[in-house]
Amino acid sequence: MAAVQHLGNQPQRTCIGCRKKGLRSELLRLVSDAGGSSAVVVDERRRLAGRGAWLHPSEACFALAIKRRAFGRALNGATGTADVERWIAKGAHAADVPAPAAPTVQPESRSEN
Repeated sequence: MAAVQHLGNQPQRTCIGCRKKGLRSELLRLVSDAGGSSAVVVDERRRLAGRGAWLHPSEACFALAIKRRAFGRALNGATGTADVERWIAKGAHAADVPAPAAPTVQPESRSEN
């Protein structure tokens, strides 16, 4: 018998690149630009109006979505993916660079010996 994961009420979406389901919190929401252009923009807060498409934030899924021409189908003819490419490249480089350690703050005790 296969093990079943209990995810509760967490919404799942399908990635337009790899076509695998994932949690909404793991995927990027993409929408077509409201300015009338054919650009695809990343909806960081997941609040922009209009039809959305979902993509894993990885270069592999982005490349698959380009190859499959998934952006145009999912977002009614939107093809400009420069914003999405910048977002994914920024995320890939941020994962490679370790975050600087936070400085430790010593409380003032006024009881120096």
